[in-house]
Parts: sequence; structure tokens; C-alpha cells
Amino acid sequence: MVGPMPATALRQTPLTKLHEQAGGRLVDFAGFAMPVQYEGILEEVKRVRTRAGLFDLCHMGRCRILGGLREEAAQSLVHVAIDKLRFGAIRYSFFCRADGTTIDDVLVYRDVDEMFFCINAGNRARDLEWMEQAARRFGCRLEDQSDELAMIAIQGPASVATTAPLCDEDPGELKYYSFRRGKVCDVPAMISRTGYTGEDGFELYFAAAQAPRIWNALLESGQGHGVTPIGLGARDTLRLEAGMALYGHELDDTTNPVEAGLITAPLPHSHDFSGRAAIEQVLKSGPVRRLVGFMTSSPRVPRPGYALCETGGPAVGAVVSGSPSPTLDTNIGTGYVRASAAVPGTELEMDVRGQRHAVRLVPLPFYKRPR
Repeated sequence: MVGPMPATALRQTPLTKLHEQAGGRLVDFAGFAMPVQYEGILEEVKRVRTRAGLFDLCHMGRCRILGGLREEAAQSLVHVAIDKLRFGAIRYSFFCRADGTTIDDVLVYRDVDEMFFCINAGNRARDLEWMEQAARRFGCRLEDQSDELAMIAIQGPASVATTAPLCDEDPGELKYYSFRRGKVCDVPAMISRTGYTGEDGFELYFAAAQAPRIWNALLESGQGHGVTPIGLGARDTLRLEAGMALYGHELDDTTNPVEAGLITAPLPHSHDFSGRAAIEQVLKSGPVRRLVGFMTSSPRVPRPGYALCETGGPAVGAVVSGSPSPTLDTNIGTGYVRASAAVPGTELEMDVRGQRHAVRLVPLPFYKRPR
């Protein structure tokens, strides 16, 4: 993410003009003009935690695999057992190379006639190429729907109350990580009870041309609940508080799912997928490093690349994400450290240009939504 740029110099979503009109500060994110904030990052985090916020996710990738062997093609890509998923179920997974390193993390949806995937904006091109290869091996067709489908999320305690009046059926009846086909504002849509904030909420997929109308309808419906647009800055803090990985930080081309804490035990199925053998080897031998969470009372906000060191001693790892946490009223971060040091309660030091700041390792996630 870099500084403000004219929206005309970047790709726009169907909602870019509405962000400009609402005073959103637009930045370059994966080549798109996206709002980083409106009223301020910390205030927007608090709004999502206490009320609800609206997110433009049209920059994300959306695609599906079609054909008779679509489920076999999908299974070759992800670690979850596709045949064990009920129709309407969603699972978090990842694409891995044969050596177990991570190409991207994804959401996979099992429908009666397609396998649908939500992928990261910055990895869209290589994800599609990776999926296209799998689809061809099984005689299937990959369809990129990123431009024709819009994607909007609403997250926070008021999500159900805001969304329900606009839907043909009560979205509050959906289970977490489930989806259904229905209508929003009389527009055919896929409604999923998912999100990237740790709060209850929905991610809505529908024809891109309808995005401004549905965005405005959600804001109007949520006006009495305090719903406002939320930028990428708050989204990053919210996902970090909730212990959710961000590609390019907790995950990248060098990480594998075991050290990232995404696979912690042998898989309960025998289906093969790219990277399985390498992942199982890391499970057997144990990872050299592990992802950890930490808190610090230091006023210095953790930043990627800062060294994490033994107290008074050498470096044992490095920070990969960090932020002030308005929910916890302290600074938080994640990092990779030597496996032997990755024990909650361990006291380490964060090196900021030669100055040491005490940090304490804590279990992830930092924040769990009250049930």
C-alpha cells in the first residue's frame, strides 16, 4: 500500500466514485484505487467492533471451476476434503507449490454445479494461471468472474439488522461459513456469512452494475445502526486483532501452512493436493520457525522487518505485521521466530534501529468476538 494517488491513474471498482464523494482517501492497492480510510483508522475499527461497517471488496478475485470433474480439480488445489463439504459450505484454504510454499490463501465454496473461489487481489493473475492448469488436467473450465461480479462486505454486530431488510430471506439464518443463493435489493446474489474482521457479517456477490445501488441501500438501511464505509487501514487492524493471515505478511512465497499455524495435525483424509507430501514432512519433522502473536506496551508500533530478539541477546525472528489495537488498547504484532522460542508468555525484545522494546508472546487470535 502506498500514498494517495489520483484514482484515474489506477483501476477503479464500481464504487470508486462513491468513495470519492464520501471523502475516502484513495491509495494504490494491488493496482486499484481503494479507500484506505474515511474518518480515521482507529475510529473505523471501533465502529466495526461496536456497530458495523461497509467494505468495498470489488478488487478481490472471484472465479469458478465448471465441468463434470470440477470437484476433483478443486481437490487438487486445496487441503480441505471437498467431498466432505455439504453444498452451501465455505472453507478457508490455500494454494501450495509442490514444495509446500504458499501461492495464496483462498476461500472455497462448494455449490451444486460449480466450485467457487475468492482469491487475493495482488495474486489474481498467478492464481488464475495455477487454477487454469488444474482445470485443464481434469477437463474442466475456469471462469474468471472478477469483473462481472461485485463484492461488498458488511461486518459488525449490526450486520444482520442492516442486511436482513434488503434480502428475500433472513440472512441471520445462515450458519457461519455458509452461503446461499438469493436476492439483495431484488438483485440475484450469493450471500455468504464470512468476513475478515473477527466480527459477524456477510460478503455479498452480485452483478457489478448493481454495486452503487446496493452499497447505498446498505448505508441507508444501516443509518440507524451507525453503519458507515470502512477503509483498508481499519480492515488490516481488524484482521490482525482477529489473528487472520494477510498474504505478503503472515503468508508469502517462503512460508508453509504448518509454520503459519494453518495446519497443526495430520489431515483426516487421504485426498492428494499440491504440496501435501511436503506439508506432511514438515508436520513430521517439526517446523524450524513458527508464527507468533505478541503485545508490547512500548509506544513504538511493530513494523514488518523489525528483529525479534532474545532479551539482551541475538535475533530469533522478525515482525511480519503490526498495529495499534484500539480494541485491546495496546500495540500488537505477529512475527516468525525460531520454533524453540515460540512459546506464549515468552519475553522477547523488538529491535527498532538499535533500540530494544520489550514484547510478550501471546496466543492468537488477540481478539475473539463475544458470543
